Amino acid sequence: MIRVGVVGATGYAGEELLALLLRHPKVKITSVTAKIDKVQPISVIFPKFANRIDLLCKEPEVEEIAHECDLVFLALPHTVSMEIVPALMGAGKTVIDLSADYRLKDIKQYEKFYNTVHKDVPRISTAVYGLPELYRSRIKKAKLIANPGCYPTVSILSVAPLLEAKLIDIGSIIIDAKSGVTGAGRKLAEGFLFSEINEDFKAYKINNHQHSPEINQELSNVAGTKVEVIFVPHLLPLNRGILATIYTKKAQGKTAKAAGKDSVISVYKKFYAKEPFVRIKEEGSFPRLKDVAGTNFCDIGIKEDDNSIIIVAAIDNLLKGAAGQAVQNMNIIAGLDEMTGLA
Repeated sequence: MIRVGVVGATGYAGEELLALLLRHPKVKITSVTAKIDKVQPISVIFPKFANRIDLLCKEPEVEEIAHECDLVFLALPHTVSMEIVPALMGAGKTVIDLSADYRLKDIKQYEKFYNTVHKDVPRISTAVYGLPELYRSRIKKAKLIANPGCYPTVSILSVAPLLEAKLIDIGSIIIDAKSGVTGAGRKLAEGFLFSEINEDFKAYKINNHQHSPEINQELSNVAGTKVEVIFVPHLLPLNRGILATIYTKKAQGKTAKAAGKDSVISVYKKFYAKEPFVRIKEEGSFPRLKDVAGTNFCDIGIKEDDNSIIIVAAIDNLLKGAAGQAVQNMNIIAGLDEMTGLA
C-alpha cells in the first residue's frame, strides 16, 4: 500500500483527492492537513466522508507528514507549495504539486504572472510536467510532479496532435475556454458569490491569464519552435467543467485534407491511440460538459474545413484538470494501471 498525505485537504481539489484516494485499492491515506482554525476530523468538515476516514485535519507539520507518508499531494494555493516542497523532498518523499509553483521553466514568467519571487528555483528544472499523454516516460521516474493547470490540460491535449503533425499555422491558434466556478478554488471573494455569478457569463483576464505562459511553454515544446496562443477564459455560472473551442488555420499547402489521405480525426486517433483518458469523437460529433463531469476523461471533437481546423474539447476541471490527473500521475509512478481508482 502507498501511504499518502493530502496537504490542502479542505479545498475543492483536496476534497476531490480524498474522494478518489478513499476508493483506490492500493492507497492508504495517512495524513490530512490544511490551514484551518481548529483541529477537527475531516469527516466533520466533509460529512460525506463519515465512517470512511477518521483522521484529524490539522495544520501541516512537514516533519510529521514526511514520517507518515511515502507520497504527498499538495493541493495548495499558488506560491505556497514552494515553502513546503524542499523539506519534503529533502526527506526523500515523492511530491505531486497541484499548484503552479514548478510548472513554468522560465522563472521570469512565473514571477511576472504570480507576482512573487520564487523561493526554490533549483528544483524547477528537475520537476516533471505531469501531463501523462506527453511525458509518461519522465513521470515514471519523477520525484517531483508539477501537475498541470486545468485550462492548460484541455488546451494542450486539443492542439498537440496538430502541432506534432505540422498541420496548422502556429500563429493562428485562438483558445476560447469556459470554466465552472470551482476552477478559482474555494475562497471568499465578491466575484464568486452566488448572486454575482448566477444568470451571468463573462470573459476575464483576456489574453493575460496566468495559464497562458504554461500553455505556450508546452505547445512550444511539441512544435519545436515558439508558440504564442491567444487565450481568452470565461466564467460559467456552474460548479465544474471546462469547455474549450479552439480555432486554427491550416498550414500553407494543407488546404485539402490536412494529412493527405487521412482526415484530421484519424491523426488525433493515432496520436492518442494508447491513451486511456482521451476520447476522440466521430465526425460531426462534439463533446459537452455532461459527457465528462465526474470523470478523468478529456473528450475531443474536430471540425475540418478547407482552410481551418476547429477543436472542441471538454474536461472536468477538478478531475482531469486537477485531482484526477494527480492520481493518474501517482499510478504511473507506482507502476499501476493508470485507470486504477479513476474508472
